[in-house]
Amino acid sequence: MNRVSTSQGVMAFLLITLTLLLFGCGEKPESKETFLEGKTMGTTYHIKFYDEKAELSSEKLQSLIDAVLVNVNQSMSTYIENSEINTFNRLPANKVMPISEDFRAVVSESIRLGKSTKTLDVTMGPLIDLWGFGPDKKPTNRPSDEELASMIEKIGVDKLTLTQQGLAKTVDGLELSFSATAKGYGIDKVAQLLESHSITNYMVEIGGELRIAGEKANNQDWKIAIEQPDAQPGERKVHRVLSPGTSGIATSGDYRIFYKMDGEIYTHLIDPVTGMPIKHDLVSVTVLHPSAMTADGLATALTVMGMEKAQAYAEQHDLPVYLIGKSKEGLVTYSSPAFKPYL
Repeated sequence: MNRVSTSQGVMAFLLITLTLLLFGCGEKPESKETFLEGKTMGTTYHIKFYDEKAELSSEKLQSLIDAVLVNVNQSMSTYIENSEINTFNRLPANKVMPISEDFRAVVSESIRLGKSTKTLDVTMGPLIDLWGFGPDKKPTNRPSDEELASMIEKIGVDKLTLTQQGLAKTVDGLELSFSATAKGYGIDKVAQLLESHSITNYMVEIGGELRIAGEKANNQDWKIAIEQPDAQPGERKVHRVLSPGTSGIATSGDYRIFYKMDGEIYTHLIDPVTGMPIKHDLVSVTVLHPSAMTADGLATALTVMGMEKAQAYAEQHDLPVYLIGKSKEGLVTYSSPAFKPYL
């Protein structure tokens, strides 16, 4: 889950610094405000909530949050040798591995999104590595057509078998990477923990993806900033500010992770059908969904689709989606009908 990948698409392009500043503007200290931060999943987390009747001290609550995130990471990080995901990745074909409830939740939703979108594939780790966006060094030469064709034959969520007994793969060498969904799942788990302690006004952020609920102090809405994708290198600007209500929020794009090779620019987002990095007009996708995990996965999938297909998918599935594309005249934007109430 720490892999920079197409299945992740997770460059989180919400401007967190501004977001945190927006959280603090004009509030009256009627409810107790608590802010927690730490490290997880190769990135950082920030949590802010308002609680009139605190059941736990902030120290105790943070220890519970850290325990939840440690469990998620132990299950789904490809950087932990004995993690649940690495244990599965080493298995031969047709061997069923019993899996935890957390692992089942993420793999089940990842399979569902993969089949629905055709552009999210959590088995793409080896293909991502081949293009140089994994933990290894980037290649000095473009992968050959033969290498890509061979790799494509070994990937696909259709090669996973999920049953009550556990999870199996139908081909040897198939590997999972939950970069597009595990981070959002961690957010959802923390949100569930907060709600189990009667905390209903909160913001949970991990690596730029978010889930918010309720309100700030004095009945004020949470405000979230989307980053301007054509800002100069090293510069960050706000594209627009949203009031997303109670929701998970994820933003994906292709404009920050890339490299040049043989005169070509290659982004970190790869089409699982062709095995090639995407080249189209869509540079940023923001998705709202009750589940941060689902928002996270959808943001990646829609980015890989491109502007026209992403619009059609959002409208077909009644998804709150905000798209930023590029044209000869500059940036163009699209708000799905379900997204307009949040602008």
